[in-house]
Amino acid sequence: MAGYIFTLDSIESLKNIIESGVYSTNLKLPTKNIWNIQHEGTFADFLSMSEGDYVYFFIKRKIYGVGRLININSDCKHLNFPGADIPIVGDFEILQESMILNNAPENLKNRFICTFTGAPFFFKKGIDMDEVLSSNPSAFKMLRVLWKLSFIKIDDVENEALFNIILKSNEKELPEVEDKNVFTVNNLVHRRLQELHNEEYRASAKNILHLAADGEMIKHEMAIEAGIIDYIKSHSNGIFGKWDYLSHQVVASPFKPVDYMDKMDVFGYRFIPGYTTISKFLVVEIKKGTAGSDVIHQVMKYIDWVNQEYTYGDYNMIEAFIVAKEFPREVIQLKEEIAHRTFTKGRRPPVSEMWNNLRLISYEYNPDLKTLEFKEST
Repeated sequence: MAGYIFTLDSIESLKNIIESGVYSTNLKLPTKNIWNIQHEGTFADFLSMSEGDYVYFFIKRKIYGVGRLININSDCKHLNFPGADIPIVGDFEILQESMILNNAPENLKNRFICTFTGAPFFFKKGIDMDEVLSSNPSAFKMLRVLWKLSFIKIDDVENEALFNIILKSNEKELPEVEDKNVFTVNNLVHRRLQELHNEEYRASAKNILHLAADGEMIKHEMAIEAGIIDYIKSHSNGIFGKWDYLSHQVVASPFKPVDYMDKMDVFGYRFIPGYTTISKFLVVEIKKGTAGSDVIHQVMKYIDWVNQEYTYGDYNMIEAFIVAKEFPREVIQLKEEIAHRTFTKGRRPPVSEMWNNLRLISYEYNPDLKTLEFKEST
């Protein structure tokens, strides 16, 4: 399974969050009634969550774990109160009774929440970042770029490496776990969520898209990322297909200062049904307006990166999409000319194959349904 590493500022915050079994990012609300790009990115991260994903916390060089996301009322992510995905501050005294987290007016900054429990326990012993990274250097990609973010998502390989070092470091505590060695989870907030929950608490990209819309166009690419992640998770037979792991802003360049790293808009993979063997990888590049010729070169760079880092020469494991408002004829023509790769599989005798699995998808925003609609451009 995938995992999430949430950054906190103190052990006291860690204790309170684990005890409640609920995490929520504190958002600095915008002065205007529209979400900023960083807010849309946070919502996209929440929308990618699935039951069973692992949970870790990072405080001052140390990582604490381990938990797993669990569904409450059919999902593991929710709005903290009806309308929480609209950037209006609201009156705490009026909203308090309908809020899941409602201990103080500061909870109005908590808009999306996720629910978790120990898996098997949240150990009080944190593991230093250096010890984690040196335990399995090749496995860690996203953890190395944890910088100025409230949390990051890690894939199955990275999650397994992190889970293993935490469990190994706490091995002596496992035969007879005592309260002094682990944090407790009381699940009181889970029960409150069960009592309050209705359709108004469902987390989706609808209001994120609505607030970023300009007619049938979306003004922010980050909002489109949130919309595509939401669409894929709810449309397994849709134009992008079914994907078991989804993330956004995934590193796609050699290690260098974080602010200069290339990142894929949406990245994912799917398993062979019934197994944990990855069969395909997903690359999605997004342009909010008309696509230019440069996007073809850009996405091919990402495809080569995924081939180098994940598929090890087998381009046929990659499915790629460019999503834009529209595609001029010259861009479609350039895709036909250069969006392919010839590669040789390591067989005896060697066999050369051709990859040309890049698809151009135009989007429209439906203001009545507050959703994105897609069609292929050919």
